Amino acid sequence: MDLHQFKYFLAVVDHNGINAAATMLDVAQPTVSQAIQGLERELGVQLFHRIGRGMVLTSAGHSLVGPARRVLRDVVAAEGSLLDAAGRPRGRLDIFAMPALSADPVARLVGAFRREFPRVSIRIGDLRDEAMATSLIREGHCEIVACHLPTVDSSGLDVCELGVQEYWLVLPPGSAAPADDPLPLSRLPDIPQVTVPRGSSLAVGEIEQAIAAAGRAVSPSVVVEHREARLPFVLAGVGATFLERSMAEAAAARGAVVRSLDPRIERAHGLVYDSAALSPAGRAFIALARADARA
Repeated sequence: MDLHQFKYFLAVVDHNGINAAATMLDVAQPTVSQAIQGLERELGVQLFHRIGRGMVLTSAGHSLVGPARRVLRDVVAAEGSLLDAAGRPRGRLDIFAMPALSADPVARLVGAFRREFPRVSIRIGDLRDEAMATSLIREGHCEIVACHLPTVDSSGLDVCELGVQEYWLVLPPGSAAPADDPLPLSRLPDIPQVTVPRGSSLAVGEIEQAIAAAGRAVSPSVVVEHREARLPFVLAGVGATFLERSMAEAAAARGAVVRSLDPRIERAHGLVYDSAALSPAGRAFIALARADARA
């Protein structure tokens, strides 16, 4: 077995098939197929059920996912444990972030970090489901996760709170909405919502609870898997949605009708990590983030 086999195996798992994995890895499809077949021969087990063009993990395949991730994570950690001649971190740092946090604060923190530690490369993964935040760290996908707080099952992990995000109502261009700004939740316009699946974002549940407490209800018009898709649907007139303030202000510049809310709907955000498992680069990033939060 070699690292490439584990890398290709996990790429097939994460991208739901050999073709997509090959595209992501920028290699030929037969290269991935041969790596998977070679790994299966060496282990003496079938890792995938071949169903048409699809690949579904067998029970043995499921059992290998965690160890394979830890092997690759250990390699990355070994690279990140190196220091240059001046004692400064080098290597790679893996971070997963909610899309709403990628622009700010993550991009801002990464920019400051790279200016100070240019020999560390950073990979930013897309955190689609906040319920997966802690498992990404425990399973070795990354060192740090940027997400809303508090997280699910964060026992044994550390948290660095960075700030609070406020949510605003965003309506299609030309919508007839009360002039109040902030808009009382009790006067929320009776317009269908563009939302994401329940459970994919902890903030969705809090927004619905706040609306229910004001005697109103959310009536979905469209449920989209990808959070970034909400705004295009709103701009197309499909319905309204709730977005983080920075995204709502950007939506207003594109013609959307935007209102802040009373009472305010807010959620803390920050970084989740395992301090005992951080590489020198990871420790340096957390230190920079804590200094930024205090500033």
